Amino acid sequence: MKKLVILLSVLSFSVGTTSAQIDPDATKETKALYKKLQNLTGKGSLFGHQDDLAYGYTWSEGANRSDVKDVTGSYPGLFGWDFGYLEIAGATHNIDGVPGDSIRKWIQFGNEVGSVITLSWHIKNPIYEKATAPDQNTVEQLLPGAPKHQLLAERLDRLAAFILSLKDKNGNPIPIIFRPWHEHNGEWFWWGQKNCTPDQYVQLWQFTVRYLRDEKNIHQLLYAISPDRSRTQIETFESDYFYAYPGDEYVDILGLDNYWDVGHPYNNTPMDKCVENLITSLSVLSDIGVRKNKLTALTETGNETVKIKNWYTGILLKGLAANEKTKRMVYSMVWRNRTKAILQPDHYYTPYKGHPEEADFIKFKNDPFILFSDELSDFNKLK
Repeated sequence: MKKLVILLSVLSFSVGTTSAQIDPDATKETKALYKKLQNLTGKGSLFGHQDDLAYGYTWSEGANRSDVKDVTGSYPGLFGWDFGYLEIAGATHNIDGVPGDSIRKWIQFGNEVGSVITLSWHIKNPIYEKATAPDQNTVEQLLPGAPKHQLLAERLDRLAAFILSLKDKNGNPIPIIFRPWHEHNGEWFWWGQKNCTPDQYVQLWQFTVRYLRDEKNIHQLLYAISPDRSRTQIETFESDYFYAYPGDEYVDILGLDNYWDVGHPYNNTPMDKCVENLITSLSVLSDIGVRKNKLTALTETGNETVKIKNWYTGILLKGLAANEKTKRMVYSMVWRNRTKAILQPDHYYTPYKGHPEEADFIKFKNDPFILFSDELSDFNKLK
């Protein structure tokens, strides 16, 4: 009952809020999603799961099966997918071995059940696809006017074709939260700070937006940026957050990938202090979002194998619902549950049926602030 009241209040909230959406020609469906998320801000937060329908801890490619649904009775309120490696000519499976055709099918299914869709892109180094080579200076060689620029354009063309194929049963374009070039303040990707300058990263991001939006006429995207918390200092979080920031006119959602404060194995900070830092990081991100009139989200998080007792209610929920600022995160998304038989060691982020944290996950789901797919009928009434 409490969730119904929360969502009805979303509908009564003014839909005339000034929009900071960066695509003036966005489809009506995408504009509607942006409004819904604006009006949800501070009232509820969608729960998301990467690759939710593709596989689970004990199964692979079930008929719309989901570990989240097995445990809670509902699909997540947000489905995450990745286009990585599908940008390679002739590729049929993404970086995680999921068929591209299946991803399209499951995006359509997720949209049908009323959930929001987000797409990331672990793009393979276009220059060194078939060889082991250093990633340094890759971005420099791919920028407009550079020798290898055509390689980037070709991969964006394949991404564009895939996005344009994402339509609902009535032929309308499905709105997507697109999260490219993520965790750019880390060193582990070829677009990260170790491998390109801040200016080169800004050029890469801006070109991506302009190319998809203005050259390929894709208007069903909201663009989310997501630096990694582990490469920011909590005392200087705001200034660190803006490392290589591409500009307000190129970003719809200010995101944060934060595994660091929620039980990362390399973080030796006491857990109570970690939760405090989680709250601080989300609070400062909220302040930035208010000042810039941008949506904010916890774009990636999770505790691998959910090994911390009461992680969902005692850490994730505690962080998201700590205060009026943290409540402005319109969604949080945990990473994937890979099938045990395929990948060792264990790699999963939501409890499966029979997991010791199953009851806590159900308690998390039942909290009035957290929204799964079965609680979004009122959210989806706003057009």
